[in-house]
Amino acid sequence: MAAKEKTGNAIVETIKTIAWALLIAGAFRTLFFQPFWIPSGSMKETLLIGDFLFVNKMVYGYSYASCPTLKIPAVGLNVDAEDICGVFDGDNTRLFGGEPERGDVVVFRHPVSGHDYIKRLIGLSGDTVQVKAGVLHINGEPVGLQDAGQFEEIMTPQGPQGLRPRCENGPVGAGGQCDKSRQIETLPNGVEYAVLNISDQQSDRTGIYSVPEGHFFFMGDNRDNSADSRLAQQAGGVGFVPYENLIGRADRIMFSSAGRSMLYFWTWRSDRFFKAVK
Repeated sequence: MAAKEKTGNAIVETIKTIAWALLIAGAFRTLFFQPFWIPSGSMKETLLIGDFLFVNKMVYGYSYASCPTLKIPAVGLNVDAEDICGVFDGDNTRLFGGEPERGDVVVFRHPVSGHDYIKRLIGLSGDTVQVKAGVLHINGEPVGLQDAGQFEEIMTPQGPQGLRPRCENGPVGAGGQCDKSRQIETLPNGVEYAVLNISDQQSDRTGIYSVPEGHFFFMGDNRDNSADSRLAQQAGGVGFVPYENLIGRADRIMFSSAGRSMLYFWTWRSDRFFKAVK
Protein backbone atom coordinates (compact mmCIF):
# COMPACT_ATOMS: atom_id res chain seq x y z
CA MET A 1 0.00 0.00 0.00
CA ALA A 2 2.87 2.35 0.82
CA ALA A 3 4.39 1.82 -2.62
CA LYS A 4 1.12 2.86 -4.31
CA GLU A 5 0.87 5.95 -2.11
CA LYS A 6 4.44 6.95 -3.00
CA THR A 7 3.72 6.44 -6.70
CA GLY A 8 0.53 8.50 -6.43
CA ASN A 9 2.32 11.27 -4.58
CA ALA A 10 5.09 11.33 -7.18
CA ILE A 11 2.56 11.74 -9.99
CA VAL A 12 0.79 14.56 -8.12
CA GLU A 13 4.09 16.34 -7.48
CA THR A 14 5.08 15.99 -11.13
CA ILE A 15 1.77 17.51 -12.23
CA LYS A 16 2.23 20.37 -9.76
CA THR A 17 5.74 21.02 -11.02
CA ILE A 18 4.58 21.14 -14.64
CA ALA A 19 1.64 23.39 -13.72
CA TRP A 20 3.90 25.84 -11.86
CA ALA A 21 6.41 25.82 -14.72
CA LEU A 22 3.67 26.63 -17.24
CA LEU A 23 2.28 29.35 -14.98
CA ILE A 24 5.68 30.99 -14.54
CA ALA A 25 6.46 30.72 -18.25
CA GLY A 26 3.07 32.20 -19.11
CA ALA A 27 3.55 35.10 -16.70
CA PHE A 28 7.04 35.79 -18.06
CA ARG A 29 5.74 35.71 -21.65
CA THR A 30 2.83 37.98 -20.78
CA LEU A 31 4.72 40.59 -18.77
CA PHE A 32 8.28 40.76 -20.04
CA PHE A 33 9.44 39.12 -23.27
CA GLN A 34 7.64 37.18 -25.99
CA PRO A 35 9.50 34.93 -28.43
CA PHE A 36 8.88 35.67 -32.10
CA TRP A 37 9.95 33.71 -35.18
CA ILE A 38 10.11 35.66 -38.46
CA PRO A 39 7.98 33.74 -41.00
CA SER A 40 8.12 36.04 -44.05
CA GLY A 41 10.44 38.38 -45.93
CA SER A 42 8.46 41.61 -45.51
CA MET A 43 11.15 43.15 -43.25
CA LYS A 44 14.26 42.22 -45.24
CA GLU A 45 17.07 43.16 -44.83
CA THR A 46 16.47 44.25 -41.24
CA LEU A 47 14.87 40.88 -40.43
CA LEU A 48 15.32 37.67 -42.40
CA ILE A 49 13.09 34.63 -42.59
CA GLY A 50 14.23 32.39 -39.75
CA ASP A 51 15.32 35.13 -37.34
CA PHE A 52 14.38 34.29 -33.75
CA LEU A 53 13.99 37.20 -31.37
CA PHE A 54 12.39 38.22 -28.10
CA VAL A 55 9.93 41.12 -28.11
CA ASN A 56 10.22 43.64 -25.27
CA LYS A 57 6.66 43.87 -23.89
CA MET A 58 7.46 46.28 -21.04
CA VAL A 59 8.39 49.23 -23.23
CA TYR A 60 4.82 50.10 -24.34
CA GLY A 61 2.95 48.88 -21.27
CA TYR A 62 0.15 46.33 -21.31
CA SER A 63 -3.24 45.79 -22.95
CA TYR A 64 -5.40 42.81 -23.84
CA ALA A 65 -2.99 42.10 -26.72
CA SER A 66 -0.20 41.47 -24.19
CA CYS A 67 -1.86 38.21 -23.17
CA PRO A 68 -0.42 35.17 -24.97
CA THR A 69 -2.07 33.48 -27.92
CA LEU A 70 -1.43 29.73 -27.94
CA LYS A 71 -2.22 27.88 -31.16
CA ILE A 72 -1.02 24.32 -31.76
CA PRO A 73 -3.36 22.81 -34.41
CA ALA A 74 -1.74 19.37 -34.11
CA VAL A 75 -3.11 18.95 -30.58
CA GLY A 76 -6.23 21.08 -31.02
CA LEU A 77 -4.94 23.95 -28.86
CA ASN A 78 -6.41 27.30 -29.92
CA VAL A 79 -6.38 29.88 -27.13
CA ASP A 80 -6.53 33.49 -28.29
CA ALA A 81 -5.47 36.59 -26.33
CA GLU A 82 -9.09 37.75 -26.46
CA ASP A 83 -10.20 34.51 -24.80
CA ILE A 84 -8.01 35.33 -21.81
CA CYS A 85 -8.02 39.12 -21.65
CA GLY A 86 -10.87 40.16 -23.95
CA VAL A 87 -12.56 41.98 -21.08
CA PHE A 88 -9.86 44.68 -21.42
CA ASP A 89 -10.41 45.11 -25.17
CA GLY A 90 -12.16 48.12 -26.65
CA ASP A 91 -10.97 51.26 -24.83
CA ASN A 92 -7.67 51.64 -26.76
CA THR A 93 -5.68 52.31 -23.59
CA ARG A 94 -2.77 50.56 -21.89
CA LEU A 95 -1.60 49.93 -18.35
CA PHE A 96 1.76 51.63 -17.68
CA GLY A 97 1.55 52.78 -21.30
CA GLY A 98 4.65 54.01 -23.08
CA GLU A 99 4.61 55.87 -26.40
CA PRO A 100 6.28 54.15 -29.36
CA GLU A 101 8.77 56.15 -31.41
CA ARG A 102 8.83 56.60 -35.15
CA GLY A 103 11.12 53.98 -36.64
CA ASP A 104 10.56 51.33 -33.95
CA VAL A 105 10.25 47.75 -35.22
CA VAL A 106 7.04 46.64 -33.56
CA VAL A 107 5.11 43.40 -33.12
CA PHE A 108 1.38 44.07 -33.06
CA ARG A 109 -1.90 42.22 -33.25
CA HIS A 110 -3.73 42.54 -36.57
CA PRO A 111 -6.96 44.47 -35.89
CA VAL A 112 -9.11 41.94 -37.78
CA SER A 113 -7.42 38.53 -37.98
CA GLY A 114 -5.72 38.69 -34.56
CA HIS A 115 -2.48 37.34 -36.06
CA ASP A 116 0.84 38.76 -34.90
CA TYR A 117 2.61 41.04 -37.40
CA ILE A 118 6.00 42.75 -37.29
CA LYS A 119 6.60 46.01 -39.20
CA ARG A 120 8.31 49.37 -38.83
CA LEU A 121 6.38 52.27 -37.29
CA ILE A 122 6.22 55.05 -39.89
CA GLY A 123 3.24 57.26 -39.05
CA LEU A 124 2.16 58.56 -35.63
CA SER A 125 -1.28 59.80 -34.64
CA GLY A 126 -2.13 62.95 -36.59
CA ASP A 127 0.48 62.36 -39.32
CA THR A 128 -0.22 62.20 -43.02
CA VAL A 129 1.62 59.49 -44.97
CA GLN A 130 1.95 59.07 -48.73
CA VAL A 131 4.21 57.21 -51.16
CA LYS A 132 4.97 59.11 -54.37
CA ALA A 133 7.05 57.45 -57.10
CA GLY A 134 8.46 55.06 -54.48
CA VAL A 135 9.46 57.84 -52.09
CA LEU A 136 7.88 57.96 -48.63
CA HIS A 137 6.40 61.34 -47.63
CA ILE A 138 5.48 62.17 -44.03
CA ASN A 139 3.41 65.29 -43.36
CA GLY A 140 4.01 66.41 -46.94
CA GLU A 141 7.80 66.13 -46.80
CA PRO A 142 9.91 63.42 -48.48
CA VAL A 143 12.11 61.36 -46.17
CA GLY A 144 15.83 61.15 -46.75
CA LEU A 145 16.76 58.50 -49.32
CA GLN A 146 20.23 57.45 -50.45
CA ASP A 147 21.18 54.67 -52.88
CA ALA A 148 23.14 51.90 -51.15
CA GLY A 149 23.89 49.20 -53.71
CA GLN A 150 22.18 45.83 -53.93
CA PHE A 151 20.72 43.32 -51.52
CA GLU A 152 21.73 39.85 -52.69
CA GLU A 153 20.34 36.43 -51.76
CA ILE A 154 20.19 32.98 -53.31
CA MET A 155 17.04 31.80 -55.05
CA THR A 156 16.07 28.91 -52.80
CA PRO A 157 13.05 27.99 -50.65
CA GLN A 158 13.17 29.87 -47.33
CA GLY A 159 11.72 28.97 -43.95
CA PRO A 160 9.15 26.32 -42.99
CA GLN A 161 6.78 27.48 -45.75
CA GLY A 162 9.45 27.20 -48.44
CA LEU A 163 8.88 30.78 -49.63
CA ARG A 164 10.87 31.87 -52.66
CA PRO A 165 12.14 35.47 -52.81
CA ARG A 166 11.04 37.98 -55.42
CA CYS A 167 13.86 39.44 -57.49
CA GLU A 168 14.40 42.73 -59.29
CA ASN A 169 16.74 41.11 -61.82
CA GLY A 170 13.97 39.15 -63.53
CA PRO A 171 13.20 35.42 -63.33
CA VAL A 172 16.01 33.67 -61.47
CA GLY A 173 16.49 29.91 -61.49
CA ALA A 174 17.15 27.77 -58.43
CA GLY A 175 20.56 28.55 -56.96
CA GLY A 176 20.87 31.81 -58.88
CA GLN A 177 21.54 35.24 -57.40
CA CYS A 178 18.41 37.24 -56.56
CA ASP A 179 19.00 41.02 -56.44
CA LYS A 180 17.00 43.93 -55.04
CA SER A 181 17.88 47.62 -55.10
CA ARG A 182 18.87 48.86 -51.65
CA GLN A 183 18.48 52.37 -50.24
CA ILE A 184 18.99 53.96 -46.85
CA GLU A 185 15.86 55.73 -45.66
CA THR A 186 16.06 58.43 -42.97
CA LEU A 187 12.95 59.39 -40.99
CA PRO A 188 12.34 62.94 -39.67
CA ASN A 189 13.65 61.92 -36.21
CA GLY A 190 16.94 60.66 -37.67
CA VAL A 191 16.27 56.91 -37.58
CA GLU A 192 18.03 55.19 -40.50
CA TYR A 193 17.53 51.74 -42.00
CA ALA A 194 17.70 49.91 -45.33
CA VAL A 195 14.68 49.54 -47.61
CA LEU A 196 14.49 47.26 -50.65
CA ASN A 197 12.89 47.72 -54.06
CA ILE A 198 11.79 44.97 -56.45
CA SER A 199 9.63 46.63 -59.08
CA ASP A 200 7.46 49.61 -59.92
CA GLN A 201 4.01 48.71 -58.59
CA GLN A 202 0.80 50.23 -57.26
CA SER A 203 2.06 50.42 -53.66
CA ASP A 204 4.76 52.87 -54.88
CA ARG A 205 1.99 55.38 -55.65
CA THR A 206 -0.62 55.86 -52.96
CA GLY A 207 -3.15 58.39 -51.83
CA ILE A 208 -2.72 60.40 -48.65
CA TYR A 209 -3.31 58.49 -45.42
CA SER A 210 -4.34 60.54 -42.38
CA VAL A 211 -3.48 58.59 -39.23
CA PRO A 212 -6.37 58.79 -36.71
CA GLU A 213 -5.88 59.65 -33.05
CA GLY A 214 -4.74 56.64 -31.04
CA HIS A 215 -3.58 54.74 -34.13
CA PHE A 216 -0.33 54.10 -36.03
CA PHE A 217 0.81 53.49 -39.60
CA PHE A 218 3.22 50.62 -40.30
CA MET A 219 5.28 49.57 -43.32
CA GLY A 220 7.65 46.72 -44.10
CA ASP A 221 11.26 47.50 -45.07
CA ASN A 222 10.94 45.16 -48.07
CA ARG A 223 8.58 47.68 -49.58
CA ASP A 224 7.31 45.76 -52.61
CA ASN A 225 6.72 42.55 -50.66
CA SER A 226 4.82 43.72 -47.58
CA ALA A 227 1.13 43.70 -46.68
CA ASP A 228 1.04 46.71 -44.37
CA SER A 229 -0.87 49.92 -43.60
CA ARG A 230 -0.87 50.95 -47.26
CA LEU A 231 -3.57 48.34 -47.81
CA ALA A 232 -6.92 48.37 -46.00
CA GLN A 233 -7.74 45.58 -43.58
CA GLN A 234 -10.67 44.47 -45.73
CA ALA A 235 -8.27 44.02 -48.68
CA GLY A 236 -5.82 41.85 -46.74
CA GLY A 237 -3.62 44.62 -45.43
CA VAL A 238 -3.09 46.07 -41.97
CA GLY A 239 -4.67 49.52 -42.19
CA PHE A 240 -4.35 51.77 -39.15
CA VAL A 241 -3.35 49.89 -35.99
CA PRO A 242 -4.87 50.90 -32.61
CA TYR A 243 -2.57 51.68 -29.69
CA GLU A 244 -3.99 48.78 -27.67
CA ASN A 245 -2.95 46.30 -30.37
CA LEU A 246 0.77 46.89 -29.87
CA ILE A 247 2.53 43.90 -28.29
CA GLY A 248 6.12 45.09 -27.99
CA ARG A 249 9.31 46.28 -29.62
CA ALA A 250 11.84 44.03 -31.33
CA ASP A 251 15.24 44.95 -29.92
CA ARG A 252 17.65 42.08 -30.60
CA ILE A 253 17.88 38.91 -32.68
CA MET A 254 18.92 35.94 -30.54
CA PHE A 255 19.84 33.64 -33.43
CA SER A 256 18.79 32.96 -37.00
CA SER A 257 18.18 29.79 -38.98
CA ALA A 258 18.49 29.66 -42.77
CA GLY A 259 16.83 26.20 -42.81
CA ARG A 260 13.29 24.87 -42.58
CA SER A 261 13.33 24.71 -38.77
CA MET A 262 14.93 26.63 -35.90
CA LEU A 263 16.05 23.25 -34.57
CA TYR A 264 18.39 22.71 -37.53
CA PHE A 265 21.34 24.26 -35.73
CA TRP A 266 23.71 23.53 -38.63
CA THR A 267 21.76 26.10 -40.68
CA TRP A 268 22.11 28.91 -38.12
CA ARG A 269 23.58 32.15 -39.51
CA SER A 270 26.78 32.90 -37.61
CA ASP A 271 26.62 36.67 -38.25
CA ARG A 272 23.21 37.20 -36.62
CA PHE A 273 23.71 36.01 -33.01
CA PHE A 274 22.51 38.76 -30.62
CA LYS A 275 22.32 41.27 -33.46
CA ALA A 276 20.57 44.54 -32.57
CA VAL A 277 17.39 45.38 -34.51
CA LYS A 278 17.65 48.89 -35.92
